[in-house]
Amino acid sequence: MRRTAGLRNALVRTAAAAGAALAVVAVALTAQGTQRQDPGPGDATATAPGISGITVTRRTGGGFEALVVHDSKKPGEPRISRYAHRPGKAPRVVPLDWRGAGEPVDLEAVDRVPGRPGEYIALASEGIGYRVRDAGDAGVEVLDLFPLPGISEGDNFEGFALAPTARPGVMVAVWADRGQDDRPATLYAARMVLNQYGEPRFGPVRTAELRAPYPVLDVRHASDLTITATGELLVSSASDPGDEGPFDSAVYRAGHVGLDDAGTVRLTLAEAPRTRATFEGHKVEALACVPGTRQAAIGTDDEANGGALLTAALCG
Repeated sequence: MRRTAGLRNALVRTAAAAGAALAVVAVALTAQGTQRQDPGPGDATATAPGISGITVTRRTGGGFEALVVHDSKKPGEPRISRYAHRPGKAPRVVPLDWRGAGEPVDLEAVDRVPGRPGEYIALASEGIGYRVRDAGDAGVEVLDLFPLPGISEGDNFEGFALAPTARPGVMVAVWADRGQDDRPATLYAARMVLNQYGEPRFGPVRTAELRAPYPVLDVRHASDLTITATGELLVSSASDPGDEGPFDSAVYRAGHVGLDDAGTVRLTLAEAPRTRATFEGHKVEALACVPGTRQAAIGTDDEANGGALLTAALCG
């Protein structure tokens, strides 16, 4: 059943944009094989909105800058922020104005658009994509709104990623309904191009069901995903029994995605997904690779305990 009414409401929703101060704690971690990443005595989370999606915009020496989105639902709450990760220093986080369209509700993922510097796609949980431009100090400007193909009743999207291909202007898009407990996550993959007006156009959609190897209770099987430079799919999962927790999460290798010689999307999932790292006490909702490195940026939304940004050597 198509969610026509919900999409129409999202496309016409308007509200005034506003920002609020946001603090995020950066914790450097290393994951080799499967390790539990336990918060140490000096680690903490901020009593501020958590991170529901992340994309790295550029490397800065030993650190990086990123755009992060928040699953805010009320007018005036922050939707998107600029984050500067600086090893050994306090992070710098700047909430950004959301311009050109009404405030979105429940943003869950964001990724950069390959070949379009300064452009990104942010995804709301109901399946509405927002193509935006980073306008620097002026915030982000919405260029286009669009529904993902194949949206069905009950879908709750928490992951979205784009990857370039060898074909000029052709990308691979992957997105995921998160699943819950006995209901597996559903991964979707399709070719994507932008037409002359910059509007996304999708090819045939491939789907596959996915169950996380960890956690096992109150589990969201796909709380975010990213595509590595080699086409590997990294997926995060999270145990969420309620706003008070306790939370637990993992990042695991789920399979591969890419185009074959005929230009057809191939989505291949592992028969037994492999857990790379676990994160006790955190609800991981954001995952991205830092370009040119093995580091992954991992954002959490720990509800009353705010958000944290972790790093781990998971990419490549």
